[in-house]
Amino acid sequence: MNNFSRLTTLCFLKIRKNTFLLLMGSLVILINSCSSGNGRADAYGNFEAVETIISAETNGKLLEFYIAEGAKIKQGKTVGLVDTLQLFYQKKQVLSKKAIVESKFSNILAQVSVLEEQVTTLEKEKERVENLLKSKAATQKQLDDIVGQINILFKQIQTVKTQNASLFAEIESVESNIDLINDQISRATIINPIDGVILEKYMEVFELVNAGRPLYKIANLDEMLLRAYVSGEQMGDFIIGQKVKVYIDADKTTNHEYEGEIVWVSSEAEFTPKIIQTKKERVSLVYALKVKVVNDGKIKIGMPGEVRF
Repeated sequence: MNNFSRLTTLCFLKIRKNTFLLLMGSLVILINSCSSGNGRADAYGNFEAVETIISAETNGKLLEFYIAEGAKIKQGKTVGLVDTLQLFYQKKQVLSKKAIVESKFSNILAQVSVLEEQVTTLEKEKERVENLLKSKAATQKQLDDIVGQINILFKQIQTVKTQNASLFAEIESVESNIDLINDQISRATIINPIDGVILEKYMEVFELVNAGRPLYKIANLDEMLLRAYVSGEQMGDFIIGQKVKVYIDADKTTNHEYEGEIVWVSSEAEFTPKIIQTKKERVSLVYALKVKVVNDGKIKIGMPGEVRF
C-alpha cells in the first residue's frame, strides 16, 4: 500500500471516530434533557410553605422557652411558660370570696330548716285544734291564729329562699371568675399546635410578653407548595386534583423530579411577577396555581421550581 492509500485510510478512520464521538455526545445530552425535563416546563414559580405565627395568649414574663430556629418539634409539645404569679394571687382572692359566700349560704339553709320545722309543729297543732273544734272544745279563733302563724312562716321561708337565690347567683359569678383565671393560667403554658420546623424566633427567656405578641414562626416542611403561574391559554390544560411533574435544579444540566398535585387555581388574573422567567414570551396577565409536593428534604422555601402538565 502506497503512502497516499495509508493517508486516505487514516483520515477515514479519524473521521469515523470523531463522528461516533459526536453522535454519542449528542445522544447523552438528549437523554439527560429528556430525563430531567429541561426545556419542557409549562409553568414556573417558587416554593412556599404554610407558615403559622404562634403568639402569647396571656401577659407576663417569659420564664421558659425551649425552642431554637431550625429545630423540628411535634404537635402538643410544651415549648414555654409565662409567669402566672399574679394569676395565682387573683385566684386565691376569689377562692376566699367563695368561702365567705358559701358560709352565708349555709346560714340561710339553717334558717330555712328551722322555719320548716316550726311549720311542721304548727301543722300538727292545727290538726289537733281542728279535732277539738269539731267537739266544741276549741274556738274558731284558736284555729285562725294557728293558720295565720303558718302563713307567716311560709312567707318567711319564701323571703329566705329569695335571699338564697341571690347567693346562688353570687356563687355562680365567683365560680365563673375562678374558671376564667384557670383558663388564663392554662394559656400561660405555651403548647406547640402543629408539627413543623421553627423558621423564626421572636422572643427570648425573661422578656415581657403581652397577649397577642408573636413568639415564633413555624411551618410544616414535609409538604411544600409550588406557587406557579400560567397564561390564560393554558387554563384548559389542567384541573384541580390533577397529578403533575415538578422539577428543581440538581445541577447545571439535570433536575430532581417529584410528583405533585394541583390543589388551587386563582379565579382572577394578575400581572406577571418579576421573579418569573419563562421560556415563552412573557405575558402581561397570568393565573396563579399551587402544586402540593411531598418534600424529601431537598426543597426549601423560596426555591424555584418548574411544572409540567
